[in-house]
Amino acid sequence: MPGVPAEQRATAAAAAAEQRDIAALARGGRTNFFGFLLRLAARIPFLFIAGRLYGAEDLGRFASATIAVELAAQLATLGQKRGLAQQLARDDRTPACVVADALLLSFLVAGIMAGLLILFPAPMFPSGHFTPLQRLLPLTILPLALGDIALAALAYRFDVGATVRARAVVEPWTLSIVAGALWLAGKWVPGLQQSGLILAYGASLFGAMLTAFVPLMRSYGLPRQWSPRPGDLMRMTLRGLPLAGADAVEWGTRKLDIFILGTFAPPAVVGIYYVAQQVATLPQKLKTSFEPILGPVITRNLREGNRAAIARQVCQVGFWITAAQAGIALALGLPGKGVMGLVGPNFVVGTTTLALLLAAEVVAATSVVSEAALIYVARMRNLWISLGTIGLQGVLTVAFMLAARRAGFDALVQASLAALALALTLALSSLLKAHLLARILKERINNWRWALFAAAAPAIAVGYVVRLLPEWVELSLGIPAILGVYCLVIWRFGFGPEDRLLFRKQQKPV
Repeated sequence: MPGVPAEQRATAAAAAAEQRDIAALARGGRTNFFGFLLRLAARIPFLFIAGRLYGAEDLGRFASATIAVELAAQLATLGQKRGLAQQLARDDRTPACVVADALLLSFLVAGIMAGLLILFPAPMFPSGHFTPLQRLLPLTILPLALGDIALAALAYRFDVGATVRARAVVEPWTLSIVAGALWLAGKWVPGLQQSGLILAYGASLFGAMLTAFVPLMRSYGLPRQWSPRPGDLMRMTLRGLPLAGADAVEWGTRKLDIFILGTFAPPAVVGIYYVAQQVATLPQKLKTSFEPILGPVITRNLREGNRAAIARQVCQVGFWITAAQAGIALALGLPGKGVMGLVGPNFVVGTTTLALLLAAEVVAATSVVSEAALIYVARMRNLWISLGTIGLQGVLTVAFMLAARRAGFDALVQASLAALALALTLALSSLLKAHLLARILKERINNWRWALFAAAAPAIAVGYVVRLLPEWVELSLGIPAILGVYCLVIWRFGFGPEDRLLFRKQQKPV
């Protein structure tokens, strides 16, 4: 622009770039919220099938068996779900070659872990009882890890739709359909029902991986003149260890409670807790699916030294996530008896656990968005906070459950206390990580606003009224009423112009 000083032009360009970043984050948020609704619609049939056909005990054993597999898959990605964005941003090779290296590295690590678990299945089946088909469960480590890498690569190019298709449509619906079909087939094939949930789980992960690989090939193409570089792979491994540790810890905070509960309580109680956790962690996808969109934005601003923009973007995304999760938590938690009753009458006793787990997901939002930046500016300090968090969670969970046992409380109360321990440790993690990021960026980090409490108050009032109604009315009309009142208030009093970008589809990248 002639006649305009260079400093003003640079400032205007930076402001325009930040607006483009916010618009890109908003587009990802809209897609992710749509994906949440699809995931919710698909998860309910699986929980209904698993709870009413297979029963709480089979569901509890299934939950315990998949913990080791999912942990191995987290480690096999070596932090590349979030670290791949930085690798793509700074590598001078073609993007297809960088992605090929990442896939090869994860394939090798996943293959080793799958082989070890097949040879030594005790972490999956502590009782020592499993069928030959169930012993093949570790093979699912491969599609789970490779699918995550493919989706991270697509998210780097702002293709969040692929994540929605793979994780919110193909994976949960395949899980539900195959689980139901195998239960029916088990009437004629002996032993098939016993392995039905695990076989359905494997089918869903392979389906999701294929769904991710199709757009990956279309977006990146085949790697041309690519050959693996052992030195680069080793450096990627070493760089990815702090991220892999943080990913494993973040995942572990949602699984440690089930692992500990499995040593204190019978499988039926673990199954009830698992159902509550599956409902409560549905909103978790809202925040975790923002990470691949936030990663490229943060890495670009770090290169440009624009730390104030990073702080604003972290706070912006954090508020969006917190606002969405708080509304969902109220809508699912207040009519919690009806929600748990959908799975089966035996699951209603898990209502308190559901409420505590939903609260845990709300308070965890600050930790997750802060970590999205910390992994680039303070990897090791972030990892130490994460390790301290999961250590504290383990101590609190065991202490609460032992105290409850000595006081004569039953296993269901112990399960609720495990959920309380999770909520307390995630709240502490959010405080520590937000404080650390604020010190590094020298900017305030806070995604809580008074409007959240103003919107929650009338929603809670509506929730208490709908709980007096018959269960089918409570669910069919109560949940939309709670969510509608909450959204109306927060839209009117909590959302400013930048917040409302989340709902303006006309925003396009420039």
